[in-house]
Amino acid sequence: MQTKITRIEREKPELLEIHCHAISDEVREIVAFVKSREGKLTGLSGDRLYEIAVSDVCYIETVDNKTFLYTSDNVYETRQKLYELEELLKEKHFLQVSKSTLLNLMKVEAIKPSLNSRFLAELSSGEQIVISRKYVPNLKKALKGD
Repeated sequence: MQTKITRIEREKPELLEIHCHAISDEVREIVAFVKSREGKLTGLSGDRLYEIAVSDVCYIETVDNKTFLYTSDNVYETRQKLYELEELLKEKHFLQVSKSTLLNLMKVEAIKPSLNSRFLAELSSGEQIVISRKYVPNLKKALKGD
């Protein structure tokens, strides 16, 4: 497969165009990756609102009925509920890994077994996220690409 990149002026919208003989798994994977990098979420830090790129979010967690977006260098509170974010981000490589946590699979460096049929996900930020045993089958399915 050949690739070609053309620089354009800032005023023009960016466009990714794929020319292919058939829509193969490789093409689907490329499209899924590009879509996973799109979008922004709104988060509150201190008394300021921020637009956070979805691709910068490592994981999302609900604690005491408050939902937080964790990036590699900051934590933001969001008014959205976990189930709303799960629906919004399901096409962007986010997966529910516990009752209170959504994990960005694109930020996972390694996954290793833990106690009681659970797993630990090591993130590029250095954090470790527990994957509850109830959600392990979904994780395996997502990693296989099913």
